[in-house]
Amino acid sequence: MAGGHRLLLENARQVVTVCARGERFLAGDALHSLAVLEGASLVVGTDGFIKAIGPADAIQKLFSEETFEERIDCSGKCILPGLVDAHTHPVWAGERVHEFAMKLAGATYMDIHQAGGGINFTVEHTRQASEEELFGSLRGRLQSMVRAGTTLAECKSGYGLDLQTELKLLRVIERARRQLPVGISATYCGAHSVPKGKTAVEAADEIINSHLPKLKELGASGEIHVDNIDVFCEKGVFDLNSTRRILQSGKEMGLQINFHGDELHPMKAAELGAELGALAVSHLEEASDEGIAAMAMARCSAILLPTTAYMLRLKQPRARKMLDEGVIVALGSDFNPNAYCFSMPVVMHLACVNMRMSMPEALAAATINAAYALGKSHTHGSLEVGKQGDLIVINAARWEHLIYQFGGHHELIEYVVVKGKVIYKK
Repeated sequence: MAGGHRLLLENARQVVTVCARGERFLAGDALHSLAVLEGASLVVGTDGFIKAIGPADAIQKLFSEETFEERIDCSGKCILPGLVDAHTHPVWAGERVHEFAMKLAGATYMDIHQAGGGINFTVEHTRQASEEELFGSLRGRLQSMVRAGTTLAECKSGYGLDLQTELKLLRVIERARRQLPVGISATYCGAHSVPKGKTAVEAADEIINSHLPKLKELGASGEIHVDNIDVFCEKGVFDLNSTRRILQSGKEMGLQINFHGDELHPMKAAELGAELGALAVSHLEEASDEGIAAMAMARCSAILLPTTAYMLRLKQPRARKMLDEGVIVALGSDFNPNAYCFSMPVVMHLACVNMRMSMPEALAAATINAAYALGKSHTHGSLEVGKQGDLIVINAARWEHLIYQFGGHHELIEYVVVKGKVIYKK
């Protein structure tokens, strides 16, 4: 008996499945050649999950009697998994365009931070903004990410620093998670900076004794859903001991550890991530050899942020060393007022040019490995039967055009699909 399905994508020149055997991540030699089907079609069921994928003629025979809510002819085009942005700060008020001029004139990140700019400037404006204003700007930013091919984004709080504002930001993220079609992994980042008038130890105490119990209570009642806990482990912000205490407390209440480390100074954050069983550590420009080896052993992923190193003129994280040692390398845009980039195709291009990653390594880092860093690679990050039907269709004969055409993604991306539904059409 014939049945109905949500979407048929037929006759694609290439379907980049990324994985073919249910891998949760790709590292080492597995990155040398991604799984790609030539002349293939793909079916998404009414439940939003992939039902079939294979040679176009075989899919046509198999589904000849079936009906589809939507059919898209992909002749001459490529289908890729929806991109996963593993690190974003998308909820805030207060533009910092003036700081870009300061940076160009030679001011460092910490110069601006100590002069009351940076995170502190954004915190002041964010505390004054209403939930409605914050939701409006978040929705617009997520729509910009979607147009650039992102179907799952990690979204951090962290521009509140006090309990009241952090909860406001998490409510805004929760509303987006429920109302918008893009996938969201929510991160509590109350330890993004030490609030004015407090020491790092006092701030850590407040987070552990006040913020986290409240998050647990609101999670239990279903008001908000938080996936990850983050701390900015950095000289002059949270030291290694305060970072460990906060992350351990978050882990004990069921949050995944996914934190900022070894960005501006070597802090042994990579070693800490491996020790605590973190899913991911971000930045890692200053990670030690020992830290890299420990992360590889612990299957702790490295979320590298090419935009940050580029905009702040920092040395690049040692992506090649990490890849050669078998670390699970993921990518994120680090979208925030300091690194204003919505586009994972631009991030992949920068990763290839500035961090010497290959195009297959960059695509894996922006799909299956980014999904792994968020604890979602069992459902996201590759095109395999049983996984969520999140994908993009690009108007090019080879998938590499998405990375090769620097800033050309707006011309290339024709469809963005989440759970088998078209959420953006060029």
